[in-house]
Amino acid sequence: MRTEENKYSQLRAMLAITKASLRSIVRNSSAVVFNLIFPLIFIIVFGFISGGGFKIDIAVDENSDRENAVYKGLDSINTIKLMTDLKGDEIQSELEKGRIDAVINIQKNESGNITVILKTTKASPERGSIFRMMLNEVISKQNTALNSSGMPVTEIREEVVEGRKFKTIDFILPGQLGFSLLSAGVFGTAFIFISLRQTLVIKRFFATPVSKSFILIGESLSRLIFSIFSAVIIILIGNLFFGFTLVNGVITFLNMMVLSVIALSVFLGFGFVVSGIAKNESAVPSIANLITLPQFLLAGTFFPISNFPEWLQPVSRILPLTYLNEALRKISFEGASIFDVWYDILILLIWGVIVYAVAVKVFRWE
Repeated sequence: MRTEENKYSQLRAMLAITKASLRSIVRNSSAVVFNLIFPLIFIIVFGFISGGGFKIDIAVDENSDRENAVYKGLDSINTIKLMTDLKGDEIQSELEKGRIDAVINIQKNESGNITVILKTTKASPERGSIFRMMLNEVISKQNTALNSSGMPVTEIREEVVEGRKFKTIDFILPGQLGFSLLSAGVFGTAFIFISLRQTLVIKRFFATPVSKSFILIGESLSRLIFSIFSAVIIILIGNLFFGFTLVNGVITFLNMMVLSVIALSVFLGFGFVVSGIAKNESAVPSIANLITLPQFLLAGTFFPISNFPEWLQPVSRILPLTYLNEALRKISFEGASIFDVWYDILILLIWGVIVYAVAVKVFRWE
């Protein structure tokens, strides 16, 4: 004869919890605003902006002469970042992907005349054009200073490299998707478990045969479903209305979904930590903002990390959202697979191990 415990279905109980929790999330206006409406507002705003206030990233050929007035003139311009650490094929690859805006190779001949070999890319035509104008201005000043007769001592040879155009929306949308996932994981989880404790719902759960692990899985699954649904809407609107790049179509979309599931699973851990530390609902925002605000501002959500001061960039490289944003951009624009971004996923998983270890220590059921 089967016992009462054997008849009880933990799986059915978990699915019931998931369904009820999902229904409460959909009815919660703040969850909808933070997870869907707020990111969409940014996407729509930036979707109508064709330009951007980004720095112009210029790779310097490893064989280039750097002891000349042209190079020093370019190096003195704040909006130009001269990159000297890229080599050979890496330069060509970064140029074709639009991750750098141009390449310069400055050569000086025996007579002292300078030739600037400039490579720009169709992947970044606007910033390439801006740099070309800046380069022409620097050269014009140098020619005027060195040769009063007007005969040029510096000339430009330009080559345009084929590449996929990198639009503003291609940078902004992955950042807003990361923003949505982090908000859902931290704020959504923290508020719901504080509420469940205060309303004694969890105590009622304990009166049933359902195990603690299935309660957690059920609540987490509801947030996962809602956040992935929000991610689908964000990506589709970006793609259909603003031309967000999905290099390999459905395959790229599915890779982004898998990465989103991994990231949200990590971010849920932050929410459990906050709900364990906070004594009541009023304490949640201040604690949660300590986790989310630095990442919103420093993880490359709105601006490239290269735009930040050099002393601040190592801080950005610690944050888990940085690796999610970069991995999403690699998948969507460069056509990388989920396996190609293994390093970014590894960092996220390391953060997951750390966060859940802390969550186990501080999490409270009552």
